[in-house]
Amino acid sequence: MLGPPKLRALDQPVMVSLEALVPADHFYRHLDAALDLSFVREWVRDLYAEAGRPSIDPVVFFKLQLIMFFEGLRSERRLMETVALHLAHRWYLGYRLDEPLPDHSSLTRIRTRLGLPVFRRFFAHVIQLCKDAGLVWGKELFFDATKVRANAALDSLVPRWYHTAKAHLDDLFEGPAADVSPAGDAPPAAADDPAVTRLPFAGTAADEARVGEQNRAAWKLLEAHRLDPERPPSGRGYRRTADRQISTTDPDALPVQTGDRAVLGERDHYVVDGGRARIILAALVTAGDVMDNAPMLDLLRRVQFRWHLHPERAVGDAKYGTIENIRALEHAGIRAYVPRPAYGERPSAFPGARFTYDAERDEYRCPRGEPLRRLRTKYTEEVIVYQAEATTCNACPLKAQCTTSRHGRQVYRSFHAEYLERVRGYQQTSTYRKAMRKRAVWVEPLFGEAKDWHGLRRFRLRGLWRVNCEALLVATGQNLKRWLSHTGWGRRHGPAGSLVPSRSTLAGAIVTAW
Repeated sequence: MLGPPKLRALDQPVMVSLEALVPADHFYRHLDAALDLSFVREWVRDLYAEAGRPSIDPVVFFKLQLIMFFEGLRSERRLMETVALHLAHRWYLGYRLDEPLPDHSSLTRIRTRLGLPVFRRFFAHVIQLCKDAGLVWGKELFFDATKVRANAALDSLVPRWYHTAKAHLDDLFEGPAADVSPAGDAPPAAADDPAVTRLPFAGTAADEARVGEQNRAAWKLLEAHRLDPERPPSGRGYRRTADRQISTTDPDALPVQTGDRAVLGERDHYVVDGGRARIILAALVTAGDVMDNAPMLDLLRRVQFRWHLHPERAVGDAKYGTIENIRALEHAGIRAYVPRPAYGERPSAFPGARFTYDAERDEYRCPRGEPLRRLRTKYTEEVIVYQAEATTCNACPLKAQCTTSRHGRQVYRSFHAEYLERVRGYQQTSTYRKAMRKRAVWVEPLFGEAKDWHGLRRFRLRGLWRVNCEALLVATGQNLKRWLSHTGWGRRHGPAGSLVPSRSTLAGAIVTAW
């Protein structure tokens, strides 16, 4: 029997409880029960005035950020539109059906008020939850970085002199002030970040004052998120792009190469624990001209001291295999599992590994047994040059496979050759090969998850401190998903509210169906 047409009577008031409308086994019920965010109010209490108009609860702000992460939303305007229509979101925030929600523009003002240190502290709090739950192993650390597009286009690049001159004219004629400093609107420096562990200083007051002055004068990459602009040039008349051009949309964004074209972007660095849970122990966004290997040692030391870890191995790709990194890791008793690239060697020539070093005679032996004696020392490059006799080399039948020089083959030996040879020895072990295979499925999928599900292909915010807030929230959410799974949530919460069954649940369903 065909039923009557459905009549629309949606303007009638209904007495209904939001508590009854949200299912008892809903994801946000589990999130609210497992993660108590009331501690946020104590963190930010000093950032608000004693009197004045009451602010939006900072707990609500962080709950909105988590909703944005779990639902895969890219806009705070879209976030508030979604929350207004989603019953579970309203329940999680504690807003009634007839209660007005915060305006999307207030989220920007709250973020500016809180600043980067609070986001770092929130990230550290979730790591502590994971550590207390036994999800952090600490014996193996993986380092990697990925390029993320900035919220700016290459067309916004202008000559730096033009940008500076325009800012000067604006100030001169009392026009709108231009921000000539890339970090001019940054919040207070994170030196007061309570998430950073500080050790007592064992020394006199004069020594403490001297060390404090040295620390203040030193350039802190983890706090500035960029290289020192006053650093000396790289040589050979090369001028950095950041010295010549600046983006009017995002002064912190720099050109980075992605495939066959350049875009404005930054680099997002991760330090990932080697345990099964793959907890992210550090997340840092730097300017595009900071190479992957530059912050490795600083991130390692911060992770070690903050979480009291004693790693046995540090794993990275070939970009991390610099002499500075290897020397520091090995000196600290941490095995450097990094490929050592053979820079400067021609594929058609005998590689340096074919030459044997005789420590007693301080000379090398070529594949035919001829000696290469010490020629000179290059202290700026920290290498010793060894060279074969020209007459012997020119008469050698293997010269075409060795060198094209008429003065004899040269071999360079680093001041830190002992460390480099030790690292090359690691590469012959099964533990090293296992660690490199593990890295491919431990770190890179985390970046893929962040880009495909949580909008990390392109930052939606601008400015280094703001994109660090954004990246920290993504890393926090990734850790939180693994912690929630450990606390009993049996399904994986994907973007757009999709609930994907876990492998065990799916396997049980298949067995039941058969």
